[in-house]
Amino acid sequence: MATRQPRTKRAKTVRDRIQQEAFDLIRDIIQCSIETGPRAGFARTYQAFNAFSMTIQDFLPSPNGNDRADFTTPVVMRKLFERLGATYIKLGQFIASSPTLFPPEYVLEFQKCLDATEPMPWVDIKAVIETELGPISNSFSYINEKPLASASIAQVHVAKLKTGEDVVIKVQKPNIDQSLKADLSFIYIAARVLEFLQPDFERTSLSAIAGDVRTSMLEELDFEKEATNIEEFRVFLRDNALTKVATAPRVYREFTTKKVLVMERLKGSSLLNVESMSKFTDDPEGLIITALNVWTLSVMKMPFFHADVHAGNLLVLEDGRVGFIDFGIVGKVSSETFNAVSELSTAMVAGDYTGMAQALCNMGASDQHVNVEKFGEDIERVLNKISQVQPNVVVSATRSGEIDGVIEFNEQEITKVMLDIVEVAEANGLKLPRAFGLLVKQSLYFDRYLKILAPSLDVMADDRVTLGGSTNNNLSSVSRSSKRKNQDENSRKRVVIDV
Repeated sequence: MATRQPRTKRAKTVRDRIQQEAFDLIRDIIQCSIETGPRAGFARTYQAFNAFSMTIQDFLPSPNGNDRADFTTPVVMRKLFERLGATYIKLGQFIASSPTLFPPEYVLEFQKCLDATEPMPWVDIKAVIETELGPISNSFSYINEKPLASASIAQVHVAKLKTGEDVVIKVQKPNIDQSLKADLSFIYIAARVLEFLQPDFERTSLSAIAGDVRTSMLEELDFEKEATNIEEFRVFLRDNALTKVATAPRVYREFTTKKVLVMERLKGSSLLNVESMSKFTDDPEGLIITALNVWTLSVMKMPFFHADVHAGNLLVLEDGRVGFIDFGIVGKVSSETFNAVSELSTAMVAGDYTGMAQALCNMGASDQHVNVEKFGEDIERVLNKISQVQPNVVVSATRSGEIDGVIEFNEQEITKVMLDIVEVAEANGLKLPRAFGLLVKQSLYFDRYLKILAPSLDVMADDRVTLGGSTNNNLSSVSRSSKRKNQDENSRKRVVIDV
């Protein structure tokens, strides 16, 4: 007797779409077109044509026989994104920070996608400030026309209020909102159309990812939201009695709009600038422990966490405190992820790799049984690689003839460790949320800082390290001594801003 073969489920096609789905797609297309506006759409089409043309030329045979760049899809995409401007540079950074969503070769290549651009002329920036705040002379006694930093969406200028406070002004570049809306709407609609025509693509959540990217990037255009993030972090520091060890810039709300953000100017040094840091503290180990404790406690207690704690965004201030700056990129943790992170922290402190594996299982999505013990062994193998990442010391001479030393580490090595963790999770049948990727990358930053500034520290045994626990004793016990040396103010005051 012949055995009956199980019937395979027929793949869904565009013919299976119901009328309402077609109406929903048309509605989204019309809505995005209205939000974008016709002029922005035509302008971006012309700019895109030029970007494509220039990128193709990079890989065509050279008439004089010079070597051309090796053709690989990730390299082509990265070059094209950089030429397409603000939206795609931000999208490239999103790819680089999302190893749980994108293939490793793209994540690594887009690490090179730098968000540093030529500054806009002062006359254009001045026009934005005065459109938003009125005549500059009404509010500021001085604004440095040379920007402190310039990125794809905004640039930063040093200034002084008429009331005497030193501030920095973050100014959105003119018309950047129009091009971002045009680009992001195109990406979202392209994903929606692709899923509509090929329903199997719905399993990849392509349009959902595009929608999330669109929402998060458009939020970056609203500087009032970043101002709120900063203020909430300052409230967190106050409510947890941490203002003596850490701070964030004061926001001047009366001079802040959706396109202009005016903040207190924090004066200090990058956390990894050895020479400058030694002028402000004689306890770098205690300083980095403080930074780690404050950040992990914020993950546990706040509705969002600082998701970009690279060395430029962590300062050692002249009074010895840690300064957190640039809250444009934050991560939000669901209750499930929050609980899993708590379990993960506890397991890490105990060195319990099986417990870490179980916490990750509780955090991720899986449609199959996960062998927790094997997963734990894989995690242990990956984490052992972290100790092999070695820092570099860069020594340079300053204009005054002094020797300046900065400790650095290879950003790609951090990313590779992150990719290893994602690969191990997926090999064990687990799909981790993007918030986890952001969290782990920040944790890897701190792991590097600890190895550089506190190489002999035993994180698991040292009771100064709280990893989100009680701070009443631990944080207050960290040394915060500072060296206030009588040196020329101009040579020692440094401000590090990442736009």
